[in-house]
Order: sequence, then C-alpha cells, then structure tokens
Amino acid sequence: MLADPALRPGWPATLREGPVELHPLRRSDAVEWSRVRLANEEWLARWEPSGNQPWAPRHTPAAYRAVRRRVLQRARLGLTLPFTLRVEGRLAGQVTLDNVVRGAMRSGNIGYWIDRAVAGRGVASLAVALVCDHAFGPAGLHRVQADIRPENGPSQRLVERLGFQREGLLRRYLDIDGDWRDHYTYALLAEDLPGGVLTRWRAGSRD
Repeated sequence: MLADPALRPGWPATLREGPVELHPLRRSDAVEWSRVRLANEEWLARWEPSGNQPWAPRHTPAAYRAVRRRVLQRARLGLTLPFTLRVEGRLAGQVTLDNVVRGAMRSGNIGYWIDRAVAGRGVASLAVALVCDHAFGPAGLHRVQADIRPENGPSQRLVERLGFQREGLLRRYLDIDGDWRDHYTYALLAEDLPGGVLTRWRAGSRD
C-alpha cells in the first residue's frame, strides 16, 4: 500500500550518534531480533503488553516478519515511526514513536526496550534523545508523551533526566503483563529544550 509522503513527514529516517544507530525495521533482522528477544524474556516480560501466546511463539522470526508488515503499513500512513536500535552494529532494542496525531495536537507516544547486555551504558537515553529531536524537527511534532509504570524507576529517571515532566497518573491504563496497570504520564514539549534533547543528554544523562 502506497501513501502520500506528506502524511509521514520525517519518515523513513536513519539516526546516528556515536555507537548508536536507529533505522526502520528490516526484514533481514528477523533472526537477530528473535534471538535478542528470547534471551531477554526475564528482563522484558513484566513491562510488555499482554499476549495471547507464551513468549517464545510471539518472538519467532516469522512473528517478527508479521509484526513488521503491520507496523510498516502504519508508518506509511504517518501513524508511527518505528526504529530498530543498533549498538556498534548489533541489534540491541527498538524505539517507537507511536499513536502519532497531526492537526492541532501534533503529538506521539514514545516507547522503547533494550537488550539487558547494553543497559547502563547510556544507550537507551541516547536513543530516546535522538528520536525526540527527530520528532520535534523533521517529523514536525510538538509533544512527545511517555507512559511508565510506577514500578519502573529506571525508565522514570531516564525520561526525567531528558527533561520530561510528570503530568499525572493514568489509572489501570494499559494491559501489561497480564493485568491492567497504572501508569505515570510524562511529556516533553518542543519548546522545553530549545537546545535540543541530544544536547541535554550530552550534558550528562545516562540510563
């Protein structure tokens, strides 16, 4: 399905800084994605949307290819900007700016996951900073929202260090890991950091 490029400003795109590269989901990533996701079940499962199948069947190469087709259809319509995250050339996660709304709102929701093997190196915060600057620049958005479970202290600290402000509590907001979970909602506006989110990250942010 083809869509008018005017519906999806800023997409497709590749973003780079230091050892981090963000690029659109590739069909050739299926086996590597499956390997990383299966290896990180214990690390990731409690933060992931509930599924109708166990973890392993949801993370086969075939499952990746099916998800990729659906996601890229939405990307062509300007509804999502889905990035694969690579660190030093190795697949190490994803960052997605989803539920993109244009018109008067011009906003999107950001979410991410990373391989436990690269946690603690500033990789996740760098990737989020790159995507936020892209959102406020080429993608033309005004607001980026991050919804984070109260139990997820590391993610809260990550977005706070990048300048996000907590705006409230969303009760039983998302079906995560088998139940409806409360989430804090954070937001960053284009005018909050005139120098850019990456500049703030360079000043000392780490995940």
